[in-house]
Amino acid sequence: MLEGILNLPWWGDALCVLLATHFTIVSVTLYLHRCQSHRAITLHPIISHIFRFWLWITTGQTTKAWVSVHRKHHACTEGKDDPHSPYVYGIKKVLLEGAELYREAAADPKICDEFGHGTPDDWLERNLYERYSYAGLSISFIAYLVLFGPLGLTYWAIQMAWIPFLAAGVVNGAGHYWGYRNFETQDGSTNLINIGILIGGEELHNNHHAYPSSARFSVHWWEFDIGWLYIRLLSLLKLVQVKKVAPRPIVQNQVNEKELVDIEAVRAMVSSKLHVMADYAKHVTMPVLKAEIGQAEGHYRRALKRIKKGLVRERSRMTAPQIEHLNQVLRDNLQLKVVYEYQQRLTQVWTQKYSNNEGMLRAVAEWCQEAEATGIRVLEDFARSLRNYSLKPIYNHAV
Repeated sequence: MLEGILNLPWWGDALCVLLATHFTIVSVTLYLHRCQSHRAITLHPIISHIFRFWLWITTGQTTKAWVSVHRKHHACTEGKDDPHSPYVYGIKKVLLEGAELYREAAADPKICDEFGHGTPDDWLERNLYERYSYAGLSISFIAYLVLFGPLGLTYWAIQMAWIPFLAAGVVNGAGHYWGYRNFETQDGSTNLINIGILIGGEELHNNHHAYPSSARFSVHWWEFDIGWLYIRLLSLLKLVQVKKVAPRPIVQNQVNEKELVDIEAVRAMVSSKLHVMADYAKHVTMPVLKAEIGQAEGHYRRALKRIKKGLVRERSRMTAPQIEHLNQVLRDNLQLKVVYEYQQRLTQVWTQKYSNNEGMLRAVAEWCQEAEATGIRVLEDFARSLRNYSLKPIYNHAV
């Protein structure tokens, strides 16, 4: 009996612990995050409650508290009111004490009242999950002892540390500090890695901040979101309904190219403006920079290489010295200056307020007309390509 009723070899114990911790991650990303926080999916009541019960016994978290803190994070990302920004508290604190920051925010009734709307408020939530939030941890503690014997204490400790470290620490900390960015959002979010398995797809954090209400976190064919795989499998069983995925613009291959930008193209651009800006960086900014670097020498060549990230970086995410260095190089390079100015102007098109759709259509058409007259080939081609933009959802059977 000292070995526990399962009495498994060491690799069997390890497999059980990994499966249990992985199911906790899946419960967080599917139920708490994509379903409850952002309403990107609707789960079948039975599946929803399985996740809810599992989180109660493995994390002690209540739905309303978790959702409230996460929504607060999105509303105040990287600002002084962000509950767990590494730019506010420091990367070390968020990585190592992310769970403490979460608990501090969750204990604030104002946050829960403001951001906790729409979460479960039934009898079980009020009288069991919220009232006895730590009782579930006791149940899992006993279960681990019974199943694995004395080693169950170690396995239970691993289970307890899994979410605080990976979600509260790694995602909230490293996911806003290190990694690559597909989209230049106004926050510091990053994709930690293009294979989202260990943390249920939450590794693709920049993609999520770009399109928070999307059920799918991957946007490129070379990115994998295991949470989306589970959603597709559950949808085949009619256990989940996908409500929204991030839009993706496509350029229609037409023999007869449109002569002017129309309202359909503008709607496609507005709905997926971060994709448009990413395309601009890929097809305009980087080719021009590469050509200029190829012609430069010595100190000036090194200066051009140093501004590679700054040329496409969201300006609010740059430091004053970075901006000054960028401006200095741009003053000496007319091609890059023009490309950068048109990039900034296009960004402003999305942020301006218009009285109607025709107002934005005129603004986009004016930008395209002037861009086509710059004499910079890649910029002209990009401006003409905007005429044939249309909207296509990412939602398909691929994962």
